Amino acid sequence: MKEEIFIFFIGTAGSGKSTLTSNFYDWIKLRGLDAVIVNLDPGAENLPYEPDIDIRDWISLEEIMETYQLGPNGAQIACADMIALNIKDIKSSIESFKSDYIIIDTPGQLELFVFREAGKYTVNFLNPDKSVIGYLLDPSLAKTPSGFVSQILLSMTANFRLNQPQVNILSKSDLLSEEDLEIIKRWSDSPDDLYGAIINEESSIHRNLHEGILQIVKEFGCSSSIIPTSKREFFGMEDVYTNIQILFKGGEDLTKD
Repeated sequence: MKEEIFIFFIGTAGSGKSTLTSNFYDWIKLRGLDAVIVNLDPGAENLPYEPDIDIRDWISLEEIMETYQLGPNGAQIACADMIALNIKDIKSSIESFKSDYIIIDTPGQLELFVFREAGKYTVNFLNPDKSVIGYLLDPSLAKTPSGFVSQILLSMTANFRLNQPQVNILSKSDLLSEEDLEIIKRWSDSPDDLYGAIINEESSIHRNLHEGILQIVKEFGCSSSIIPTSKREFFGMEDVYTNIQILFKGGEDLTKD
């Protein structure tokens, strides 16, 4: 019996969702497990993988712009809602593969998937019981304390909106120095270290605001460590896989039927 675990990679534009989708898929296949890739970004260009199911077979960003005389932003919003309208056909296509893992590359703009009802509807319609959100933190933004906290807050918002198990992933970690990577990992594990870094970075004018935000992060945002990944030699893929297994199988490895 196939597991059919749905993995949604989400994050801000440029955070590396498509690259991680491709890398994780290749890693899964090397383990002899079944997996399919679903592209849910109708405006995607030059994908680093060949999707098994592609929203562009149903929706074209360029056609929406031309048909409804919309600019890129308006067309992206329209497409986000149209995904939900076509989700029944997408689900049928996914089910035809009978795969263990369904790896889903979401639209480039985080807000289109997380903040609009169509995104939540999509997750719930496909498989509300066996879905996990992989939230990608952009390393270029995570290097500063305020940038790190801002991304954790976005991660918490995504978790609140989509209401699914979630793992936080630091993408493209090979772009960071070893020192920066260690600092980010320490911030994710120790809210007290993060608090000290924030106080040192910012003026005391907004200290009450900082303390309030950090208290929220301490209670809800750092309940699990951030998983560093990169496309080099599948770095971090096993850790992503293990965390997913813990969520759904208590750490027990899947075996191919």
